[in-house]
Amino acid sequence: MFGRLLSKRKEPAGPVRFLVAGLGNPGEKYAGTRHNAGFMALDYIAQKAGAEIGRLKFKGLCGGAVIGGQKVLLLKPGTYMNLSGQSVTEAMGFYKLPPERVIVLYDDISFPPGRLRIRLKGSDGGHNGMKNIIYLTGKDTFPRIRLGVGDRPDRRWDLADWVLSRFSEEEFRLFSQAVEHAAEALELMVQGRAGEAMNRFNG
Repeated sequence: MFGRLLSKRKEPAGPVRFLVAGLGNPGEKYAGTRHNAGFMALDYIAQKAGAEIGRLKFKGLCGGAVIGGQKVLLLKPGTYMNLSGQSVTEAMGFYKLPPERVIVLYDDISFPPGRLRIRLKGSDGGHNGMKNIIYLTGKDTFPRIRLGVGDRPDRRWDLADWVLSRFSEEEFRLFSQAVEHAAEALELMVQGRAGEAMNRFNG
């Protein structure tokens, strides 16, 4: 599902209408972990759009794409999860985008793999990446797609260790289905059809 693109395509022209940020931690150490659900979802979205996230800018990796007829910037912050807001706010400022045009994808332990939850605003829900974005902007009106990664099988597990663990084969199969739904939901959201996306995909 997350294979490399076969060829690099030229980025689309015109103004960026939306910023789509997938949250995670950079580096091979964190690749494929539950906490990198946002990165993995963004990789799939880029592949589906025939885009590449390979330009170093805004303290992260980014690339332009056309999704749902809108030009968007796909951004993977390189600041590590707890400082995600540094990258996101820099890109927002450059393109003069309000929070309502910034869609954030990230992991959520509240739901099992295979489920997702779309919201147009709200608290950080205890997620450190969203917490930093909200703190640095002073706004919580960011549309977001939360991807279920499952909770610890035993509460005695350290939460940090759990989110940095990897999916089982069956969990990853279910998670991949949710990522496909997230890509479909994103197309609707940038078209102003968030209500339809929530009705179809909120689990």
